[in-house]
Amino acid sequence: QESPTPPTPRDSEASIHTLRIMASKMFKIGTHSGTFHCDEALACYMLKLLPDYKDAEIVRTRDQKILDELPILVDVGGVYDPPTYRYDHHQRGFTEVFGHGFTTKLSSAGLVYKHFGKQIISVVSGLSDPKAIDTLYLKIYQGFIQAIDGIDNGVPAYACEGPMNYRISTDLSSRVKYLNPAWNEEAVDVDERFAKAVEMTGSELVQCIERYAKTWLPARILVEKAIEERQKHHKSGSVVVFTKYCSWQSHLHELETEMKMAQGNAPPALLYVIYPDSRGAWRIQCIPEEEGSFVSRLPLPEPWSLTINRATVNTHFINQSRSDQPIINL
Repeated sequence: QESPTPPTPRDSEASIHTLRIMASKMFKIGTHSGTFHCDEALACYMLKLLPDYKDAEIVRTRDQKILDELPILVDVGGVYDPPTYRYDHHQRGFTEVFGHGFTTKLSSAGLVYKHFGKQIISVVSGLSDPKAIDTLYLKIYQGFIQAIDGIDNGVPAYACEGPMNYRISTDLSSRVKYLNPAWNEEAVDVDERFAKAVEMTGSELVQCIERYAKTWLPARILVEKAIEERQKHHKSGSVVVFTKYCSWQSHLHELETEMKMAQGNAPPALLYVIYPDSRGAWRIQCIPEEEGSFVSRLPLPEPWSLTINRATVNTHFINQSRSDQPIINL
């Protein structure tokens, strides 16, 4: 009797692929029925971005017997236990936060992002560099997920007291709330409305990840490189020169803190940024004391502003011997 032909690598890959397909079809994501909110809609979308859950069915119920049989739950069940894939935040005594300096209590969206966020960023952006993913992981929580956590948990955005000057009702959480049936609507398919909420929250998250990955991160890399090479342009180390213009303020202030650089209004603190404009001329900008401030760390000399315009200031501050290289005289 002939021995059976051993499986080829291609056969093994096909078997693994088949098993993965079968497993994904078996997966179901559980969440609660009834009125829905932004956090569980986004949590479901984030899970479905992952290969293991992309074909998973979303089951909306409050029947505990059904929930107990599901492999993963978000925003329901009264348990937060990552090893068993339980991600609820409503139970008494729940205090989980994202960490890394963030103190807002997590919603189900924050919980899913905390445990799966790096994988999600990699899937959406196509990035594989751990440093880049780690950087985006924190920034996207700060710029997108944290607000959803805070709103769902009733955490005010501002600590100040007194009446609000105006209310914001166009944020993502509010727009999801409006998808719920109104009190006088009849014969509404709530699960269909929830599906719309899932798509809406997810599409905005994807846009956010892509924006940070394609524009924010490249700018940060340029700013970091310019800071590291600042001594090449001036011995004080106070002048940062960009080879091309980019949005730099938030990156510069964040990187100063991360790199534990000197602060203040004198060298070696960072004081000025020089960059080429769209016409090829070199421009100078004073670095503000903090992001968004109109107060400069070290303003340019007062006589310059009284006698010459900003374009002339550039020629006083920078003598160009070559069109592509500023020579700085301080």
